[in-house]
Amino acid sequence: MLKSYFQNKIHEAGCDEVGRGCIAVPVVAGAVILPKNYKNDYIKDSKLISPKKRKLLDLEIKKNALAWSIGLVNNKQIDKLNILKSSILAIQKAISKLKITPRFIIVDGNQFEPLNDIPYKCIIKGDNKFLSIAAASIIAKNYRDRLMINLSKKYKMYSWETNYGYPTLKHKEAIQSNGITEYQLSTVLLHCRCLFANVPCYVVSRIFIVTALYVEIRLKSINHVDGGNRMIDCH
Repeated sequence: MLKSYFQNKIHEAGCDEVGRGCIAVPVVAGAVILPKNYKNDYIKDSKLISPKKRKLLDLEIKKNALAWSIGLVNNKQIDKLNILKSSILAIQKAISKLKITPRFIIVDGNQFEPLNDIPYKCIIKGDNKFLSIAAASIIAKNYRDRLMINLSKKYKMYSWETNYGYPTLKHKEAIQSNGITEYQLSTVLLHCRCLFANVPCYVVSRIFIVTALYVEIRLKSINHVDGGNRMIDCH
């Protein structure tokens, strides 16, 4: 059974995000504050729960939580920021929308950025350790799945009702045949994601970050050498 709290004397928000490995919008984060003595043996990592059970647990969590909220970051923001920063931003948005301000935050994963000086703890595989993080993953997953199913009614060729925006073979083939929509990542990032479709999303995120840093350093080097006057051909 998962632990109820990391610190049990204060309001603590558990946070998680979904959609980090997708090539169609958005990244969605959940934040949940549960009652101190709340127990539920069925709540666990959303990836381990069937869609039918997730829907039931989504209702159960929202009914019993002291506070819950959802934060979103769309594809245009992801293109601008990178997927890691976008995931953190989505979590920050979710926390900011809670009707109760948490005194402590626990986040699934190993990276986060401070929000309003609220103390926090990153917990690797936290959705398998703490109820509030698992609950956050469930409401975020349920919200995002519903969104992708609704979008699939307009864009049937991409099969978002079954792949939910992840880079499956069928999804990539549909992109090759029909191009990208306003809801998918930019062409450059999209091709990178398709190339690394079988690589864990945290590895892909690090590849993007390192690449972005390298490009930034190279541009600064060029500008320093040439006094910032060189024209760069991006074609």
